[in-house]
Amino acid sequence: MWHRDSDRFRLFTRRALMLGAGKGVLLTGLAARMYYLQVLESDRYQTLADENRISHRLLPPPRGLVTDRFGAPLAVNRQNYHIMIVREQTPDVRRTLEILDQIIELGPDTIERVERDVARRRSFVPVTVRDNLTWDEVARVGVNAPDLPGLIIDAGRSRDYPEGPHLAHTLGYVAAVSEKELTGDPLLELPGFTIGKSGVEKVYDLALRGTAGTSQVEVNALGRVIRELEREEGESGNTVVMTLDLELQRFANQRLSAQQSASAVVMDIHSGEVLALSSHPTYDPNAFTNGISHKLWNSLVNNPYAPLSNKAVNGTYAPGSTFKMCVALAGLESGIITPGQKFYCGGHLDLGNARFHCWKRGGHGWMNLHDSIKHSCDVYYYEISQKIGIDRIAAMAHKLGLGEETGIDLPNERSGLIPTKDWKEIQLGKRWQGGETLIASIGQGYVLATPLQLCTMTARLASGKAVRPHLTRDKVTPDGVTSRESEEFPELQVSRANLARIREAMNGVTNELRGTGYRARISAKGMEMAGKSGTSQVRRITMRERQTTGVLDNDELPWKYRDHALFVAFAPVDNPRYACSVVVEHGGGGSSVAGPIARDLLQKAQDLQSARQGISAANMPNSAKLRRTPAQSNQEEG
Repeated sequence: MWHRDSDRFRLFTRRALMLGAGKGVLLTGLAARMYYLQVLESDRYQTLADENRISHRLLPPPRGLVTDRFGAPLAVNRQNYHIMIVREQTPDVRRTLEILDQIIELGPDTIERVERDVARRRSFVPVTVRDNLTWDEVARVGVNAPDLPGLIIDAGRSRDYPEGPHLAHTLGYVAAVSEKELTGDPLLELPGFTIGKSGVEKVYDLALRGTAGTSQVEVNALGRVIRELEREEGESGNTVVMTLDLELQRFANQRLSAQQSASAVVMDIHSGEVLALSSHPTYDPNAFTNGISHKLWNSLVNNPYAPLSNKAVNGTYAPGSTFKMCVALAGLESGIITPGQKFYCGGHLDLGNARFHCWKRGGHGWMNLHDSIKHSCDVYYYEISQKIGIDRIAAMAHKLGLGEETGIDLPNERSGLIPTKDWKEIQLGKRWQGGETLIASIGQGYVLATPLQLCTMTARLASGKAVRPHLTRDKVTPDGVTSRESEEFPELQVSRANLARIREAMNGVTNELRGTGYRARISAKGMEMAGKSGTSQVRRITMRERQTTGVLDNDELPWKYRDHALFVAFAPVDNPRYACSVVVEHGGGGSSVAGPIARDLLQKAQDLQSARQGISAANMPNSAKLRRTPAQSNQEEG
């Protein structure tokens, strides 16, 4: 019996030892694991815990400003008040919105949209009810706050264009980021973030955006913000200084406003700085910033005068007689014609079975180069174009900036068209015909140009250099701003004597009796302009019309069938500084409609320059005045 109890005791003791050893191993492993987690890996798990507790959020940076050449604000950021609702803080969302609708106008569509947004989001996430509240609306909501539980008024920034329609086509506008514009940049995914959609806002969008700031906030398990721990504000985008002269731009818009559809460009022929670029009709870019309505959008899209189109850069027109300087210069440079060589204009020229008419039915008689530009004789250009050919004309047109994009810092610029024999063969699969050269020589047929190209052509004729237009005073990139001061344009590689002959002929157009632009001349001494009118047909005049009813006047035709009116000019004649082009769609005669507009723009540009130079000189010390040279006086901008 005792042996049996002894054996049982030894068995129990072994089991206890084994069980104790097992527990000891487990406790040792647990202690080792706890030491590893709490001591060796403590930093790692502390970081993970913080990351679960702390949320890092991006802060949108202030968008860079845009100013005119003298610092006048063109695009700024204004304080914007918007109202939001938090579902968990109001017992009845719809009732709260209905009360708000009696204080500030919401409308049923807004109420339904907010209810949908509230239902899709967590109860503590604010939902925007309305943007761009006026200060009066903010005050009314604040006074009635006790009756509006769950509503929050928040202040932010929105883009504002103080000049509104005056600069819509050059500045463009900003709007919310669309799904197709998402690039992976987290900044683009921020609620309410806007980017440039057109104009300078689009071209320099990356430079204007700036660098995002960051905010560290403490959140609970549901993601609700408890408190902000740290904030680092973003860095504002670059300021873009445009070449535009706001006062001249306003004047250009006002001058074009009497027309149904028109455009104009004024530029400095030495620097390529565009001082005014106007397209009429226009629109208010603030409408897009604040969220454009469907009604307003449809009215802009369906407007027959295309207010959304920047006609100065995107519109292409047959240049008409403004193209004749190019043909004349091609003839002189080829050596095939001379300035004094004459051709007879009897009112038409026959080529094969076709008859090509001059605008003057009875003809101009004998014409040399100077008189052909002064009187805009078509037959003279029919004659010389046959001798020099379309390819030489095209080569000179390209040299003067036609038929290719100017490279201006605006989106969607069109290149126009300068035809050649090869172009027609490749594009249309047909051989070039001799009659097409005659038509091209007076800027009709396949020839197309933008108003900006015509202004560039005029600047190159006046300066003798391959001037390229631009809209910013400095080169702007996402990495910063660099000066254009050292930028030099190359020579045109055209005889200066021949350029002088062309300029003298353009002077005859406006400043000699019986010149086609004489009535549109600038009479102020020292400010005279040299120019060239153009009238571009948009319909074909048939032989039957000529022989029966006669060619109808523009006033007898519907607006869309009337000729385009064009005029190009530079001033002052003796020391060229400014170039200008004007296109009035279906305006009729170039000299009678577009010419006076070009005259007024060039007169205004010179008046502004004189006024600013006078103010600048008056503010200079007497010793500095004595040191000023004539060259400095000509270059001074004010």
